[in-house]
Amino acid sequence: MDVSDLRRSATGLNLDRKDLAKDPINQFEDWFNYACDTVPLDPNAVTLSTVDSENRPSSRTVLLKSFDRNGFLFYTNHNSNKANHIDNNPNVALLFFWANVSRQIRIQGKTARISPEDTLKYFSSRPRGSQVGAWASPQSKIIPSRSSLERQFKEIEEKFHKKNIPLPDFWGGYRVVPEVIEFWQGRKNRLHDRFRYIKKEDNNWLIERLAP
Repeated sequence: MDVSDLRRSATGLNLDRKDLAKDPINQFEDWFNYACDTVPLDPNAVTLSTVDSENRPSSRTVLLKSFDRNGFLFYTNHNSNKANHIDNNPNVALLFFWANVSRQIRIQGKTARISPEDTLKYFSSRPRGSQVGAWASPQSKIIPSRSSLERQFKEIEEKFHKKNIPLPDFWGGYRVVPEVIEFWQGRKNRLHDRFRYIKKEDNNWLIERLAP
């Protein structure tokens, strides 16, 4: 297969300056709601990019669980690779890509843990199997086999049989506080519409159009 032959012309909606919200969170909410109505699977899936202690980048997909003017929330094991990277360098990037509507949203910002109390509220709302899985998986660590993981899951299930599953002290939420947010709308002939919001010192946002 010649990979260079894989191409299509994006024919998404146009994006004009006059149509943008003054606040990028409002703009994000508008696009996110549209994605929830039109993207068939996991519209809240987002690529999270971090850097390790040697400044080597690493990316993986996480699920956005909430957002507001304070930032964008996801949850993970505090001992995972991504969490270790964030502890060392809180600067991260998020990328939402919705191919079927030819849209991307790029977010740059700093990340911090949320409180255990707020994490518990979310953890308590998870399906029981996901709660057990949080306890059972030593995320990012080498394990001997699939069966060892399943055995650990079964042991945790039995340990908390007919009991509420407590919040693991090694698991929690992270908030990405945005400093730059870019909205990318695919157009014909690679003449895409791109607008970048940059947070100013007075907490207002500068809006700039970028070349595709």
